[in-house]
Amino acid sequence: MTVELTERIEMADSDKARLDEMFELLERMLPEGYRAEVVEGAICMTPQRMTHWNIIRRVLRQLEDRFGEDAEITSDVRIDFPGYLNGFCPDLAKVAGGAVRDEDDRWSYRDVEFVLEVISRGTGRNDYGPKRDTYAVAGIPVYLIADPYQRQCHVFTEPKGDEYRTQRTVDFGEPIDLTGTVVDLVISTEQFPHD
Repeated sequence: MTVELTERIEMADSDKARLDEMFELLERMLPEGYRAEVVEGAICMTPQRMTHWNIIRRVLRQLEDRFGEDAEITSDVRIDFPGYLNGFCPDLAKVAGGAVRDEDDRWSYRDVEFVLEVISRGTGRNDYGPKRDTYAVAGIPVYLIADPYQRQCHVFTEPKGDEYRTQRTVDFGEPIDLTGTVVDLVISTEQFPHD
């Protein structure tokens, strides 16, 4: 069954209360050292790992060098996305300058310009599948997956419908050229750790 883009966005708005309940429950139950998000109604919990954090930290520093320390860049912060119960907590999300949080103190997915997800053994299926498709539907201009198991980064740009028109793979150690995108920088991967 095909769902029209506008219907998918409306479903995300109507399920907000249910997502709120799920995250309230997670806040009470989540063991220390774990992160959680909701992908297509399924709760996904993963342990935080040093390899994971070190990649995030290296990209964060480069984003701050480019946009300044006051830029709106989040890590593991809930953002509701279009589709059925999609409360994602991207490893990194860069929000457009001048964006304003909503009445629940959350960023709108419409203001997100860049997302980084670092693959964990338990998250790869979501990051390469439903989350990638949802980020495309949401119109996220640049989606970057860093995969420490493959030692590669996958760059997705030019979202249209539920897919990205442009996709390329860069090996760890090679630069990721994002000039010409809203991010407009080259990300160094030379120091990215791997598993």
